[in-house]
Amino acid sequence: MKQLLGAHTSTAGGISKSVERAEKLGFTAMQIFTKNNNRWFANPLDKKEIENFKNKLNKSHIKFVVSHDSYLINLCASRIEILDKSRKALVDELERCEQLEIPYLNFHPGSHTGRGEENGLKVIAESLNIIHEKTKGFKVSSMLELTAGQGTALGYRFEHIARIIELVEDKARISVCIDTAHIFAAGYDIRSPKAYKKTMKEFNDIIGLDHLHCFHMNDSKKELGTKVDRHEHIGKGFIGKEGFRNIMNDKKLVKIPKILETPKGKEQLEDLENIKILKSLINKK
Repeated sequence: MKQLLGAHTSTAGGISKSVERAEKLGFTAMQIFTKNNNRWFANPLDKKEIENFKNKLNKSHIKFVVSHDSYLINLCASRIEILDKSRKALVDELERCEQLEIPYLNFHPGSHTGRGEENGLKVIAESLNIIHEKTKGFKVSSMLELTAGQGTALGYRFEHIARIIELVEDKARISVCIDTAHIFAAGYDIRSPKAYKKTMKEFNDIIGLDHLHCFHMNDSKKELGTKVDRHEHIGKGFIGKEGFRNIMNDKKLVKIPKILETPKGKEQLEDLENIKILKSLINKK
């Protein structure tokens, strides 16, 4: 089975344009923003644009789509007005995904901003319970992303994600994304086969591979355990090609879509180079 590979793709000119770009680049998976990622809210999606997106997607070779939420959202903000705004914004993001029939909305759990980790995790779960109640019957999955642990960000330990899942009432609505640069910066080594097996066993024991539905394939500009989130091209960072070779040849992960979030220009030619490298790491039978 060919692995689903792609990258975060621009929606400039309209959401349906992302399908055209991804198809032109030969992607079989992609990630998009359904609105400006640095704004709280956006105008409702145009009905014609929704249909264009769905029609183009159905005719394309793209088998997996995930949306990434706005960077402003913080589901455990200590300021009540920000927390309330974040919850409303995530409902809006889920509604947009539901309209576009995008099955996953990826987001960082949140930053506790001084309220403490355990309290922060409880508030994140509370936020998701409120949000899921307001979006009952939605097919879109709330995808928790592992973080680097920068500042007061939560989600940098597998235990954090497991705790949120434990406290979320509708567990069928939850999925998980591993960002390679994030977990590496958080202290999880994946560079050698031995270290990789240890990390993935820990993930399976604590969270469970059944929750894992996406990989963000990013090398790291920063060293192991630095808790600094900086993405680098595949093989040019501190993880190195061997770390990605471990992932690309893990039979348990063949069906998990793998998406790049590495630096790129307008034409996204860097994505093609990174995908070429990832494919070259697959062991020939």
